[in-house]
Amino acid sequence: MDILMLAWKNLWRNRRRSLITLAALSFSLMLMQGFHNLAIGTYARMIDSGVRAGSGHIALYREDYSNSRDETLTFNPAKFEHQLADMTEVMRILPRVYLPGLAQSSRESRGILLTGISPAEEYTVNPFLLKLPARSMPESLASRDALLGSKLLDELKLGVGNKLVITVQNRQGELVSELFRVRGEVHTGLRDVDGSLVMVGRERAATMGGFPGEIHELALILHHADDGATVMPKLRQRLKASPIRAVAWDQAMPNLANSIKLDYASQKFIFAIMIVIVSIGVINTMLMSVMERIREFGIILAVGATPGRLCRMILAEGLALGVISVLAGSIFGSLLTWYLVVHGIDLRSLMPENMEFGGVIFDPIIRANWDISWMVKIAIYLMLIALAASLYPAIKAARLAPASAMRHI
Repeated sequence: MDILMLAWKNLWRNRRRSLITLAALSFSLMLMQGFHNLAIGTYARMIDSGVRAGSGHIALYREDYSNSRDETLTFNPAKFEHQLADMTEVMRILPRVYLPGLAQSSRESRGILLTGISPAEEYTVNPFLLKLPARSMPESLASRDALLGSKLLDELKLGVGNKLVITVQNRQGELVSELFRVRGEVHTGLRDVDGSLVMVGRERAATMGGFPGEIHELALILHHADDGATVMPKLRQRLKASPIRAVAWDQAMPNLANSIKLDYASQKFIFAIMIVIVSIGVINTMLMSVMERIREFGIILAVGATPGRLCRMILAEGLALGVISVLAGSIFGSLLTWYLVVHGIDLRSLMPENMEFGGVIFDPIIRANWDISWMVKIAIYLMLIALAASLYPAIKAARLAPASAMRHI
């Protein structure tokens, strides 16, 4: 306790230098906590948007369909409903059909991806459809209503209510053409999607493909993304004897997953640079403190203090510096995170209305999510950094020779 009290008094002998170091440590911790939470919140919203419009948090495919996109790898979703009924983590089950095809109007033709959906379920989940009025959705699973991407609609020179012909190749290798009416226009902000998207009832799409009642993908939307760690082992156990495979979102959507990993890796690099700068600051503060008190340390050693006691006193100063910085930095980091959670950062004036990141539309108002465990870990880590940075000055002080130290000016 005496060492801690002495270390505390020594820390404030040069008040200005200590305050500058404390401010640097606290500010660095505040930035790391706040912007880590901002990144986590942004990633969470991007993943949520991506999985709702894409493959879900978890997707069920037959065999290797997720990689091969072989249209013949279909399955009957009704056979798996009972295996999902007791999983309270699952919020929505979205069966889908995917078929490459050709859309033709009286003026133009374009290559498309015909997507068969369950309109009622998809409308409540898919972010691309939320802005559409309910009357724009296909009336049933087998209706001849179609939703077209905005760019495709322009290229085909069509409008809502007009008719078009969609042609696909069925499982038997025959070309099948059917007449559809444009029910609504979908604007995703993704150029490739808007130029090729056609959504119809999944039964109509499956019938055209020659596999009525079957689908290519069963997308599972979970209540919470973290529930995937619980649901995935259950699914794999239940599907062990089946040709159906459960695939997590990061495997089904590698572009989004890799973009997030790359972005977070760059953030870690920036954090590492900040920690190095913080460490240099602490070393400088403690080393200058030692150099200014060499004569004093010589007297302390001469009257009987051991080098070990002197070393512990310097380390205690570093520990006190770290504890104060962590407390102040965590308070300000929490306040910054609170602001970013409630208000966020509005980037609409700095970026286009729709900006793509990893194949997902980037929300221009970015908000944070609380990651308490990470905040505690980085706070403890920074405190240990401050303590470790005091080690060299402490060893240097402990190695002083009393006689030469007392003659130091």
